[in-house]
Amino acid sequence: MSHHDNPFHLLPQPWDRIFPHVATVAVWGMFFGVIFLLRSFFLLLFLTFVFSYIQARSVNRLEARIKNRVVRVVLIALLLLSILTAAGIFLVPKVKKQTEIFASRFTTYLSRVDQELFALGKRYPLLGELVPELADRQEQPPQEWSEKKVLKHSPTASMLQQLLRLDDPGGLQNVGHVFGALGNIGGKIASATSAFLLSLLFSFLIVLDLPGLGASVRGLESTKLRFIYRSMAGNIRDFSQVLGRALEAQLIIAIINSLLTAIGISLLSLADQVAFLSVIVFFCSFFPVIGVFISSIPICLIALQTHGPQVMFLAILLISLIHLIEGYILNPRIYGSYMRINSVIILIILTIGGKLFDFWGLILGVPICTYVFGYAIRIKNQDNPDPPSPSSGD
Repeated sequence: MSHHDNPFHLLPQPWDRIFPHVATVAVWGMFFGVIFLLRSFFLLLFLTFVFSYIQARSVNRLEARIKNRVVRVVLIALLLLSILTAAGIFLVPKVKKQTEIFASRFTTYLSRVDQELFALGKRYPLLGELVPELADRQEQPPQEWSEKKVLKHSPTASMLQQLLRLDDPGGLQNVGHVFGALGNIGGKIASATSAFLLSLLFSFLIVLDLPGLGASVRGLESTKLRFIYRSMAGNIRDFSQVLGRALEAQLIIAIINSLLTAIGISLLSLADQVAFLSVIVFFCSFFPVIGVFISSIPICLIALQTHGPQVMFLAILLISLIHLIEGYILNPRIYGSYMRINSVIILIILTIGGKLFDFWGLILGVPICTYVFGYAIRIKNQDNPDPPSPSSGD
């Protein structure tokens, strides 16, 4: 390393070799400290990144057709705004209404599942030994329970709490709180609207002046802060590419899953809940592996209550078929090979990430681990220093 590259060359040995590493640790410590201080704005930052990445990629793809970059940026921004506006006008009201209906009928759905479980428990006594709640409540049928008793004594509610880990200390106390919150989804949508609007505005301004912003950031290399730039710039750029391409690929998969689910739900005569169920599938598609189990719960509950066990089993077959299409057709073609991780490892990552960082651990856990083990800790080839493109196929 030349004297120009090492700002600590004037220090005596061995401090001239130690201080660069100390400075790197300090720089990254300050970076994560700033992120921690801005944690209340993390949704805004995340959405700004997502919208900026989508718009920047789309602007680059239109370069061969439209030479003027400002025109491309404005067209992409108007298209994105039109899509979100159409969704807000036509989709959000239906989702809100259907979600409130589902939340208000949730105890009814639990009671129906409990009835089926009690019937199976009488027919197969071994099931009562596996699920102690069945044996405890055999004398009083679920039809006679009040709403509080359904949530407190229902074997279905107990299994859902264990499956979704809602009974952990410090977490939500029971599954009723979750669906009670769903009943107030209108307020949650309203509170998130400001973050969406601000992120759209920020992302548009960022993409519009992206060349100038990039030049300003690269200009740090010619300042006294160049050691900060050299410590962070390459890593942040590589991680942004990995995260952006992962989210872009998962967005395509989520849209296809939602469309297939909407078609299947309509064929199963559940069209009156298609907006709510499709949106659940869309958002759960961003959670690898575990998302399919979460999104299948409301589908199965509604199918059982509305049309009986036969349609519920058909719904399970539909979910399994869509999951097979995702796992064996969509993932290999859209992701390629760069983010293929063993399902057991994904579950471990989601378990640890969800426990430590809740929602954001589930969203960002897999991309972060992909970057760390696939990019950050690898020694770059001097002949080909750039990491392999995540967009490459098999």
